[in-house]
Amino acid sequence: MRWTEEQVPELTGKTFLVTGANSGLGFETTKVLARKGAHVIMAVRNVQKGAVAQAEIRGSTELKHIDLADLDSVRALAAHLHRERRTIDVLVNNAGIMMPPRQLSKQGHELQFAANHLGHFALTLLTLDLVTERVVTVSSGLHRGGRVHYEDLDGAGQYNRQSFYSQSKFANVLFGLELDRRLRAAGDQRRSLLAHPGYSATNLQLAGPTGVLRAFMRMGNAMFAMPAAQGALNILYAATAPEAQSGQFIGPDRLREYRGWPSVVQPDPKATDEADAKRLWALSEQLTDVQLSTTDLHQQS
Repeated sequence: MRWTEEQVPELTGKTFLVTGANSGLGFETTKVLARKGAHVIMAVRNVQKGAVAQAEIRGSTELKHIDLADLDSVRALAAHLHRERRTIDVLVNNAGIMMPPRQLSKQGHELQFAANHLGHFALTLLTLDLVTERVVTVSSGLHRGGRVHYEDLDGAGQYNRQSFYSQSKFANVLFGLELDRRLRAAGDQRRSLLAHPGYSATNLQLAGPTGVLRAFMRMGNAMFAMPAAQGALNILYAATAPEAQSGQFIGPDRLREYRGWPSVVQPDPKATDEADAKRLWALSEQLTDVQLSTTDLHQQS
């Protein structure tokens, strides 16, 4: 059976926080969530572009600023949500950047690792006490073959934009699965799921790459990619389907997960390494200065 937008349940009364909600997969996800009755907090880096996107969405939404590559910005949004005493039923860690030339974040981390992993790691831990149902972290099929470059985390020694993108998406999988393990160990009923959109045509492939790589990405989007709305179904399934289980990875079911309809897929076996996940978790705590408290883990137990 094809799981489509029609299978998204009624969401009236629920609140979702979606990072990168103003374009691409985040925008398509937000449109469906709002259409199904949810209130969506659109967490975006560019508020002006966010307002343009918000005007196109029918339903209940609000804009919040976040720059996931800047841990100060992540902390500011988390603090703001706590001051407002917000409840977030589902947190969708969607925003990302892809294959730019080497750059460092405000805190001195390689930009893709900072925005795609560290920012979402910090946001999740800082807001987990507000989350009631589940966390969805969006990875990529390009996590396969990736690894964490512990010996050269910021790319100062040797930077390859593709391998460092794979590093960040590999880290997403390590993080999402380790969060699932920690929730289960605490008897916490909340869920941590992963999703990837297959090969979906978005501005992600065009905003970061430059030169020949950008031209190649543009051609690929036009010739091979599926629409962003279909890729977003994988995120929507992970975020809303009652039957979706903690620890599952949702991705397309055909053509080596490049295209198709939402299904349970298997991550790269290396990304299921618990020792590596714990090592990355400890490093991420150190780099973000954010830790997960026992109280947060037992909130739903």
